[in-house]
Amino acid sequence: MVYDGTVEGDGAVGSPSEDQDFTALVWKTLSQIYDPELGIDIVSLGLIYDVHQEGDTVAIKMTLTTPGCPASENLPDMAQLAVSFALGDKANVDLEVVWDPPWDTSMMNPETAMGLGF
Repeated sequence: MVYDGTVEGDGAVGSPSEDQDFTALVWKTLSQIYDPELGIDIVSLGLIYDVHQEGDTVAIKMTLTTPGCPASENLPDMAQLAVSFALGDKANVDLEVVWDPPWDTSMMNPETAMGLGF
């Protein structure tokens, strides 16, 4: 799932637009976290599988390129801290690293994949 930057709706409190604005902020924040080995953001790499709000918590499911990825200890922490900072007291952040489905190059943003030769 790749965030495309679009936000729609009428902006009324509690409306889908408010939730979309919230989700857009989370996706934007995650797109500013870079894989230190590849120098590409984790959204473009397709490492973020899901972002949704559950009450006062934003739940994020992300993966890594491989289970033995050297960034495995830092990248999820960086993502969680960045989103927590961006949201302030608006929501708690629950970031889960998942391995199913396994990541592969088809999950990358098409421009990113082309830039890497895939």
